[in-house]
Amino acid sequence: MALTPDTVRALRTAGHAVCVESGAGTRAGFPDGAYLAAGAEVSANPDVVWDADLVVKVKEPIAAEWHRMRAGQVLFTYLHLAAAVDVAEAVLASGVTAFGYETVQRSDGSLPLLAPMSAVAGRLATQVGAQHLMTPFGGSGTLLGGIPNVDPARVVVLGAGVAGSNAADLAVGLHADVTVLDINPDRLAELPAGAIGE
Repeated sequence: MALTPDTVRALRTAGHAVCVESGAGTRAGFPDGAYLAAGAEVSANPDVVWDADLVVKVKEPIAAEWHRMRAGQVLFTYLHLAAAVDVAEAVLASGVTAFGYETVQRSDGSLPLLAPMSAVAGRLATQVGAQHLMTPFGGSGTLLGGIPNVDPARVVVLGAGVAGSNAADLAVGLHADVTVLDINPDRLAELPAGAIGE
């Protein structure tokens, strides 16, 4: 969910009208009632939600939403246009002013809005990899952390950026034998204790 009820409250205090799609925050632990209590309108009608001058979401616009984008409107979301030519074409054709969270940079070149998603991706990579080592999922039956008298799994992480360091951190926490490969020695120096950088 792109907006919490607290953010809605702050926007309302600043004099903005806010409309939230019904059910949009439920899986993040924010029921419709919390948005209503914060002063938002809640609507199940996508046309009402997309009628806003500023649309804030998490995922890129899906095909059913493309016709709702328009010139004069601002869209903030993860766009990932390099991997989705059809979305890029729809954004261009609509005339919407779109900002991809993944492209927002600080003056030092860091990507503050992409970093949390990369952290999740890195941790999930280790978790899903461990699952696929299990025999019911076609794996060899290797336990990531091993057990007494059985060596832990060897995990190699390519890249020590945000995703890679989070993948390594979780693998180290699960007692795997972890090696991280990166061409940047500064990133390797920042690895979690227990990971070997090369």
